[in-house]
Amino acid sequence: MSYKAVVVGVSAGGMSALGEILPRLPDDFPVPVIIVQHISPQSDNYMIRHFNNLSKITVKEADEKEAILPGHAYFAPPNYHLLVEEDQTFSLSVENRVNFSRPSIDVLFESAIDAWYSSLIGIILTGANNDGSKGLKKIKDFGGLTIVQDPKTAEVSAMPDSAIKLFKPDHILKLKDIAPFLVSLFKV
Repeated sequence: MSYKAVVVGVSAGGMSALGEILPRLPDDFPVPVIIVQHISPQSDNYMIRHFNNLSKITVKEADEKEAILPGHAYFAPPNYHLLVEEDQTFSLSVENRVNFSRPSIDVLFESAIDAWYSSLIGIILTGANNDGSKGLKKIKDFGGLTIVQDPKTAEVSAMPDSAIKLFKPDHILKLKDIAPFLVSLFKV
């Protein structure tokens, strides 16, 4: 299978979890990584600067109508839903909160399906609610690859537990194994 993008949903415990994944992706990682991290509406861009300094790929905040490029990790801006358009650009929305969240993981995941269908990889990491479970199930329903962090390795297990209870993901991986697994998918 030829995958074209990775979408990631994470909440409480995200700094640690993403710190295990983003710095371990090579600079020639061949697809974009698009992340919804539940953050305060007043959040600054510390997390983006932090991960951009640690990572070999470019880490940035997603911009309206920006073309989505491989070898980049994009974060949803604070207090905006991040959507992927069919032409593989971003759009931002201030629509109502979904699962008490803006940005919402489900909103990102469901919009990314329209751009990449079965070529999409969805990942749910640590977090304290159930945002992302329905979107991840939809990725699986459309033939994409689904990965859930092993709840035993999650700082907060509610989000991984919720996804596992809703459906059977393709892979349940320890946090330390997610980045090597992603890299292995693109080895020729």
